[in-house]
Amino acid sequence: MSSASTPPGARAAATTRGRPPKLDQARTVEVALALLDEAGLDALTMRRLAEAMDVRAGALYRYFATKHELLTAMAEALLADCLERPLPSPDWSERLAELAHRMRAALLSRRDGARVYAGTHSTGRHTLGFADTLIGVLREADFAPDDAARAALTLVNFTLGHTLEEQAALQVAGDGPADPERLRDAVTAAQYPHLAVTLPVLTSTDFTAHFAFGLRLLIDGLRAAGPGPAAPGTGG
Repeated sequence: MSSASTPPGARAAATTRGRPPKLDQARTVEVALALLDEAGLDALTMRRLAEAMDVRAGALYRYFATKHELLTAMAEALLADCLERPLPSPDWSERLAELAHRMRAALLSRRDGARVYAGTHSTGRHTLGFADTLIGVLREADFAPDDAARAALTLVNFTLGHTLEEQAALQVAGDGPADPERLRDAVTAAQYPHLAVTLPVLTSTDFTAHFAFGLRLLIDGLRAAGPGPAAPGTGG
């Protein structure tokens, strides 16, 4: 069929088919997260991202001057769904636990998600909204502002640290699950009696149970300390 007999709309579709979508910040983050799942954080480079998007590497710097800026935007995207559903309980401790579980699930939703999030300190609406909700739960329970802030930091740091270890334990150089036999072989009852008796838990990959236990200790500690005025010299 000659071009003269081809309808104009069909010619337009033919010329745009195969053309890479317009480069923008949102699509860049989307492709970066897909590459993260495919190859892991260590393999995610600006050059590899540019190749996946079929653009020159320099084009990415219009939106992200450094890789750290890209990671910050990726971290912001990780928390996008954390506040989509209302918190189910009026009890502050249950609301706090729910937020921690949602954050862990968000970090686990992507390969190396915790490593991406660590140290980014996004000021995007998802991150700030999550932090504001977390602190709001504590302030509504009558924790002093300084105590609420420190409790929120503790909860986030525990969740992040646990998930970092969890994702690391499930991989050996990104190639597969860690082998608990190494610890079992190294621990003898004669030399390490306390480790030996707790090996079933120490080598368990039930990270949900590990997380729930630590989170319960943290919240029980907050409940025992009790909300109230800030201690002298701490402000609030």
